[in-house]
Amino acid sequence: MKQINTMKNKKRTTKARKELFRWTQKLRNSFMAGTALLWGITSSLQAQTPEALHLNDALKYALEANQNARKARLDMENGQYQIDEVKARALPQITGNSGLTYNAVLPLSALPGELAGQPGTTLFVAFGQKWNSNFGVSVTQTLFDNSVFVGLKAAKTTAEFYRINAQLTEEQIIEQVATTYYQVLVQRQQMSVLDSTIRNTQRMQDVLQQLYESGLAKKIDVDRNAVNIINLKSRKQQLTNGEALLVNQLKFYMGMPIQTAVFIPDESLDRIKPQAVPKDEFADVSGRTEMLALATQQKLLGYQKESTKSTGLPTLSFNGNYSYNGLGNKFPYFKGLGSGVNWSDVASLGLNLKVPIFTGGSTKAKVKQADIALRKLNEDISSTKLALNLAFENAKTQINNSIITLNTQKENVELAQQVYYNTTNNYKNGLATLTDLLNAENSLTDAQNNYSSALLSYKVSEIQLIKAQGNLRLLLNREI
Repeated sequence: MKQINTMKNKKRTTKARKELFRWTQKLRNSFMAGTALLWGITSSLQAQTPEALHLNDALKYALEANQNARKARLDMENGQYQIDEVKARALPQITGNSGLTYNAVLPLSALPGELAGQPGTTLFVAFGQKWNSNFGVSVTQTLFDNSVFVGLKAAKTTAEFYRINAQLTEEQIIEQVATTYYQVLVQRQQMSVLDSTIRNTQRMQDVLQQLYESGLAKKIDVDRNAVNIINLKSRKQQLTNGEALLVNQLKFYMGMPIQTAVFIPDESLDRIKPQAVPKDEFADVSGRTEMLALATQQKLLGYQKESTKSTGLPTLSFNGNYSYNGLGNKFPYFKGLGSGVNWSDVASLGLNLKVPIFTGGSTKAKVKQADIALRKLNEDISSTKLALNLAFENAKTQINNSIITLNTQKENVELAQQVYYNTTNNYKNGLATLTDLLNAENSLTDAQNNYSSALLSYKVSEIQLIKAQGNLRLLLNREI
């Protein structure tokens, strides 16, 4: 009996050990899985830690990474290759050639029999050699072709157009990035206003709830204020989503991967120094990049017209040819006259003069078409000049209106501060309720936030003024 109990105890011990080992393994696996999960979460957080993105950094990044800017630089590079292509037309053109022909069946020629002492008959004789080989080189040099010289000037102007177009593309990118950057800050400032309003409204809710519980307020007042809080929070969520969308749009303009985590830090508003624009100030749009691009297009169309006229002028070219020929009934390579293969060379020099006489009026029609294209471009230049002047006047008006708004908001802040100061004193002396104090504090917060929003809106208007003045690249080295 004792032995049976001993065996049972051993079995229980063995089972307990197995169970303990199983739980130990589970615990170990859980610990390892938890450690791996924690490491993965930590790595993910580290990888997604947003970096601060200042305006200067955003602009410089955009000029390097934006796809349109990179395409414009490729066009500049391509412009140099176009110049090289036109230059090549004015240089000697050298061509080498070689050939090898095997005449399996030689052609027969009919000869009178008298030549062989057989009058009245016709003899058919095969002429030529079975093998014919040649090596040659030819040189052509243009001596006069006005279209080549005009094409060279047009190619250089095209390269200049690509350079100006690249500058215009960069200015457009700077405008898009800077405007969107400040729009994010404006959106965030509006969220700050809502946050302050929500806090004050929540404090008001607490007061109303206490008054309701004390029988000094109605349930409808508590419910109405609660609905107001929900509406404010809903509005804040919309602004939060709007800011996220603006940040993504900013990344798109920059050419930055949308998944990149960035954070736009709050800028010091004290550095914003609003400046009004004199009403009599005007912009000299002749130096604007848009006008320079149109002027370059005008030159290109002029060269196109001149090139069309050149098709009616004579052209003169020099050519030279040299060839080395081998004839024989055997494979000619590496064989000489002793093997039945005759090698000889031939050379020639010449001048080619081509004089157009009658083209059916096609040249005249093409010149007229080029002239109309020039006149249309002149209309575009006038329209663009008018549009640039309009943009400057609108930007000037907008900036001055922004300053008026700023002054109004500043006065409103001073007035709200005075009201808050007086209400605080009255509350301390028992002459004002807590609701009056909260309302005064809410009004002061709104006035301060509205002033800050007006400052940031001024910066958005300032970008348009800087653009209208043709100084957008100055933003690369400017603070807020």
